[in-house]
Amino acid sequence: MKLLRYGESGSERPGLLDGQGVLRDLSDHIDDINGSVLGDAGLAALRAIDPATLPAVDGDPRLGSCVGGIGKFLCIGLNYSDHAAESGLPIPEHPILFLKANSAIVGPNDDVVMPRGSTKTDWEVELGVVIGTTAKYVSEAKALDHVAGYCVINDVSERHFQNGLTGQWTKGKSCDTFGPTGPWLVTRDEVPDPQALTMRLDLNGERMQTGSTATMIFSVAQIIEHLSGLMTLHPGDVITTGTPPGVGMGMKPQRFLEVGDVMELEIEGLGVQRQKVGQDA
Repeated sequence: MKLLRYGESGSERPGLLDGQGVLRDLSDHIDDINGSVLGDAGLAALRAIDPATLPAVDGDPRLGSCVGGIGKFLCIGLNYSDHAAESGLPIPEHPILFLKANSAIVGPNDDVVMPRGSTKTDWEVELGVVIGTTAKYVSEAKALDHVAGYCVINDVSERHFQNGLTGQWTKGKSCDTFGPTGPWLVTRDEVPDPQALTMRLDLNGERMQTGSTATMIFSVAQIIEHLSGLMTLHPGDVITTGTPPGVGMGMKPQRFLEVGDVMELEIEGLGVQRQKVGQDA
């Protein structure tokens, strides 16, 4: 299934995309696409609904983040060996973890707004993993059983805030609008191997990033095993798993976003995002 949320920001309704690409409303069955429906039983109940019986949504409504009420937004850094190389940093021994504030989360096609003082806002196409059932001390072999599904995330990053201000990476990752998520949550039964997905990001029509989840240093299962040994992962938590090479920080000379730029991101089978870049007043 391809689950989504549509409507004005803060008033999104649950929906799904049927096999013909028609957006269908799920409001008569559930209140939202969130942790309460992302377990195996909840997804099975949604899967049992004939999409043809659901109201079709007219027009081209705004899409919100494909998951509502996200609990934790956990991020893995330097998880592609070629991205670590372009950043001039060693391969990590363990997954590098930082947090992105939930207030950064926006819809997949909402504007990305550079904050005041930004000079180095950068792009990062990433595979997002949405937890469906509680995970605590899970093994790598069982880790994917706890996944509800996958989505596209743009881990937008202000590099001066991230690396030039005293403190953690979170400063450069958590600005408002720096977490476009969606367009859809694609359930795990439709993604048989999360380590075999192509991914790309274009800036103003020019290819910046081309990669594959096959080149991750730590697989999705290994990440879940590691994180669940540190903290309980709850339904509706989101993990974004790192980016392939081609970010602006790694270019020579470096290149960063400017007002009016347009980013387009895609991961195989998970849909396309498109964001225009603005500037905070």
